[in-house]
Amino acid sequence: MRRVLIDVRPLRRAAFRRLWACGLVTTLGAQLTALAVPMQLYDLTGSSAYVGLAGFVGFAPMALAALWGGTLADVRDRRRVLLATTAGIGLTSLLLWAQAWARLESAGVLLALVGVQQALFGANAAVSGAVVPRLVPRGLLPAANALQSLVSWSAGIAGPLLGGGLLPVVGAQALYLADAGALGVTLWAVWRLPPLPPTTERGAGPRQFAAGFRLLATRQVLLVVYLADFAALFLGMPAALFPQLARETYPGANVGVLYAALSAGGVLAALFSGGLTRTSRHGVAVAVSVCVWGCALAAFGLVNSLPVAAGWLVLAGGALLTLGVFRKSVLQSAVPDAMRGRLQGVDTVIAAGGPRLGDLAHGVAGASFGATWAVTGGGVLTVTAALALLLCFPEFRRHRAS
Repeated sequence: MRRVLIDVRPLRRAAFRRLWACGLVTTLGAQLTALAVPMQLYDLTGSSAYVGLAGFVGFAPMALAALWGGTLADVRDRRRVLLATTAGIGLTSLLLWAQAWARLESAGVLLALVGVQQALFGANAAVSGAVVPRLVPRGLLPAANALQSLVSWSAGIAGPLLGGGLLPVVGAQALYLADAGALGVTLWAVWRLPPLPPTTERGAGPRQFAAGFRLLATRQVLLVVYLADFAALFLGMPAALFPQLARETYPGANVGVLYAALSAGGVLAALFSGGLTRTSRHGVAVAVSVCVWGCALAAFGLVNSLPVAAGWLVLAGGALLTLGVFRKSVLQSAVPDAMRGRLQGVDTVIAAGGPRLGDLAHGVAGASFGATWAVTGGGVLTVTAALALLLCFPEFRRHRAS
């Protein structure tokens, strides 16, 4: 039974343990801001278009900053870069609090602050992914990634519930302030990290930036893992169709059940990931995760019962978490330390961009062919893509953890 439950061996490493424990607080705080921003925007404008615009406004700065932040992580002390980006996110949360407290009531100011915060988040995520392999042995990377995923998926359930209960009582400004305070906890944990100086290069120019893409172009297994992950998130992610399904397929049902089911599946998979994270065949694990994700979504699209649909989404959420764990593990183990930051930047862009583009594709498909066909068709296409990658790329099929 102990080998089935989540592998906690990485927590024996003091630096990783502090960072992980503080992440419990910080990730929950981030969910409060993620809820407060769209609610404040809607209150200011009365338009869902502005809420959608916030996601678009944040993506481009986040993508560019993730790529640049990853480059900095390879040529500067990673601890210092992580300190700077974490402090920057905290400062932006304070500015969000200030605009709410001052009652500026400006959608433009709010969107500008969202863009800045998302840029800092992108850089921070790229650096964080490059820090973890310095804190735990390579063989424990899947377990470390599962532990971190458990935090983020759990916050995806607890954060909206907590924020939704607090928002009518204390207002958006209190949620922003709570997020800023939570980031102070992580700032302390990062301060306690040992120095993490670069192993080779020290300049952060275009040459170093381009070197990351050259490495990606020459490592087949990295390209295929990214393709598999993008296929899963672009072809399969059905979240944009949940409102339509709630109206047409489950009339009168609570649409929040569909969102929560995905997160619940991720949490359950993380809690019982011990057996999975010990496997060394990471390439096959990525492909199997994508196939299970696609099959579960294809089945979800065909059912008319909300409890049964939620069950399929729980399975899909578990597969998505497993995919994320092994995608990160392949990246962290197949890339030399001097290049990890740059590849983490690419990883952050794909992980964030896939769902956003998938929302657009599923929205158009749902409007054109109906939600059922869009969801089930996306699941079938996802499985087809995973099997094609597994059959066509032997290096991906044979890839094992070093």
